[in-house]
Order: sequence, then structure tokens, then C-alpha cells
Amino acid sequence: MTDSFLITCEHGGNWVPAPYRPLFLAQRSLLDSHRGYDLGALVMARALARAFGALLVTSTTTRLLIDLNRSVDHPYLFSRVTRNVSVQLRTKIIDQYYWPYRMQVERHIRKSVSRGRRVIHISSHSFTPELGGKVRGAELCAHWKASLAAVAPALRVRRNYPYAGKGDGLTSYLRLQFPGSSYVGVELEINQNIVCIAGRRWAALRQVLVNSLRMVCVAGDSK
Repeated sequence: MTDSFLITCEHGGNWVPAPYRPLFLAQRSLLDSHRGYDLGALVMARALARAFGALLVTSTTTRLLIDLNRSVDHPYLFSRVTRNVSVQLRTKIIDQYYWPYRMQVERHIRKSVSRGRRVIHISSHSFTPELGGKVRGAELCAHWKASLAAVAPALRVRRNYPYAGKGDGLTSYLRLQFPGSSYVGVELEINQNIVCIAGRRWAALRQVLVNSLRMVCVAGDSK
């Protein structure tokens, strides 16, 4: 079975569409925080898409308007900024931003699977290094841990961290729609601490992730 890569980034920016800017007056600091978007996630997604010639599906609309990584009935689909607007306005936001994004991703997977391809979907995210007073120590979470250990043994790598890996999310939803033989969904989480440092270390991490994933794919093809 031929592999087809798909790279997505649900929280790539903190842009607020013009019709909804009145809701975000005096919310600049919130928009610029980890609650507004995933710092570095879009850069990582673009690097992966270039390296693997993958389709790239991204959103730069702030997650504070609507969280594209949540199920449509999730209690935190809308943030504290948009949660209490009218039902009509929430429905409009869902129709404008949520369904088009989710349907684009799912349509691509269905099309690839129908052609006999296995889709490897990397959903690029990042997490704040401290939340609720608790320091989160890993620099990234991914399913290619063994390959990363070989390429960069000094790198702190953990699976299903800082989230359990089975909670609500786009990849979790898609795993229920497609068999494991046709769809592999990985939610990649990078510590924003390394993104903030930037420079060579951040560039090196992106290259390590690309190289280690390539090693996994080559090893799989040789079996």
C-alpha cells in the first residue's frame, strides 16, 4: 500500500476575521497567548509538508473564535469570548470556519483511501511549557519516538504528553472514521519553549523531526 502524507495545523495563527473583531476588543494579550494559537506549529507544519510533498491544510484564524481541533459538540468548541454569543452567531461561525476545514481534511483522506493509499496524517501543534503552575518537560510528543531516540538521543521525547492521546481531537475523530490499515493519525506537540528560543535549536529540531520520520518511512518500505 502506498503512503500518502497529509499535514494539518488547526491552530496556526491568531487572526480575527473583520466581522468578529468587536468581540475581541481589549483581548490582544489573550490572542497573543497560548490560548490564542499554537506558537511555531505552522512553521513546523510547513517544514513537514515541504519535506514529504504533502498536502498542507492550515488555519490561521484564532482558536478563540472556534477550536477546529474539537468535536462540534465539545463544551470548549467556543472560547470564553464566543461561548455566550447568540446561537445564530455560533451557528454562522461553525458554517463559515469549522465545517469547511474539517470537511476538506476528511474529503482528502477518503479520496486517498479510495485509491488504495494509506494516509499518514500529522497534525501539528505546540504546547505552553507551563500550565497551571506545572512545568511540562518534554520538547515534543510523537509516535516516531524510537527513530528520534536514534537520531537525537539528547532530545526529551514522550508519547501521549502533555495529553493522553485518546481525548477529543481531529486525529482521534478520524481514527474512528477509517481503519488503522488506511489511516494513521499523529498529533505532534512541540514545547513552545524551544520555539521562543528560536535560532539554530528550533531549526535543528524541525530538521530532526523530518529526518526521523523519513527514517521510519524508509524502514517501513523495506519490510
